[in-house]
Amino acid sequence: MKNSIKILLVDDDEEIRSMYAEIFKKEGFEVSEAVDGVDGLNKATKNIPEVIFTGIVMPTMDGFQLMEALKKSVATSSIPVVISSHLGREEDRKKAQELGAKEFLVRGFYTPNEVVEKIRAIFESKEYKLKFSATELDAKKIIQDAHFNENFKCSNCGAELILLIKPVNFQNSEFTTKFVCPKCDFKQK
Repeated sequence: MKNSIKILLVDDDEEIRSMYAEIFKKEGFEVSEAVDGVDGLNKATKNIPEVIFTGIVMPTMDGFQLMEALKKSVATSSIPVVISSHLGREEDRKKAQELGAKEFLVRGFYTPNEVVEKIRAIFESKEYKLKFSATELDAKKIIQDAHFNENFKCSNCGAELILLIKPVNFQNSEFTTKFVCPKCDFKQK
């Protein structure tokens, strides 16, 4: 079974919100709902989701204002936001992009299953590259156990290796790791 992703649905249209809540729950997401941007901001701050799926036009605080407010707090600034637009206006697409939206989805252009897959893809494509010090802590032991050369260089081109980290489950701090060469993308065995 796929890992559960905490998603916050923010939309003033109860019918749309309920439809997506049901779809995401069936797909194994942990779903919470908010009726507008203010409610969404409060819920995102109290119980930080892994992704926010929001409409644009809402009373009190719209989706763009929500994104701007999220960016002001260290706790919420890195939450990926997916915009769901019923209008699909180019100026809205540009503004979403400027604010850092991960996706701008026009309702009716994507099936609910395609929306789910687009949100899953945000997490599946996420990876981090870290510099690895060959002299710190247990580095010498891992170099010896994994049969790397002692300078921790790529066996293919000689560049310094980096550690590639991909999340498996953020909530449980689970990751997969692999040593790779940033120059030739050679995966070390």
